[in-house]
Amino acid sequence: MIRTFVGAVVAALAMLAGLWLMMAPFALGTQPEGADWTNATLTEFFTGLGVAVVGLAGAVAFALAIRETLVARGLVEPRRKPEPEPEPVVASVPPQVSSAELAGLLAPLVEALREDLHHGPRASGEHRHNGTGPLVATEENR
Repeated sequence: MIRTFVGAVVAALAMLAGLWLMMAPFALGTQPEGADWTNATLTEFFTGLGVAVVGLAGAVAFALAIRETLVARGLVEPRRKPEPEPEPVVASVPPQVSSAELAGLLAPLVEALREDLHHGPRASGEHRHNGTGPLVATEENR
């Protein structure tokens, strides 16, 4: 664990050194302002770019190694991808059922609801007779 931490620090320092090499010709004034880049500036800039990229790659690799070690030790829980929620099942009326049949099936339910709304609570001995007197007229043909 210590070795990977030291490696991450060294890689980060290498990245910073590469960034300094890229900026040094401009910060120290060795590159004339407004002129084409000199050979020394080109060399320092692209060398610094290479060092910075290698340092960044090393820092990322060491950081991932540190995370893997922490997960293996149980100190960090890995993120789990959320499971996709199942799509709700939509209940549909089979195509062979006509609206007349559906109205005939729902008529006793509607009648019972109508009685409950109009008569309120019942005495315990009184029973309802569902289906007596249709509330919903059925369609003959569509």
